[in-house]
Amino acid sequence: MHQPIKPTVKFTLGDFAPAFVEYSEKILFGDLWRREELSLRDRSMITVSALVSTGSLNQLEYHLHLAKENGVTKNELIEAIIHLSFYIG
Repeated sequence: MHQPIKPTVKFTLGDFAPAFVEYSEKILFGDLWRREELSLRDRSMITVSALVSTGSLNQLEYHLHLAKENGVTKNELIEAIIHLSFYIG
């Protein structure tokens, strides 16, 4: 069984948007992240790449930490960001 993913959206938006928190926890991290067609490691690399590419830096710190928990090394994350920088400007 996979380790639990601890989303932080409850702490940042819980009082303001409880429905969003519920969708994030149940659908995004409960269902989507648990699909077996991709490993948690691969999902983390894809997510970090998407966040860097779109400039979504407010979520990046959380997902960098999660990527490390999911088996991505610090050096792999650095290399991915360097590689992306030539494609995203």
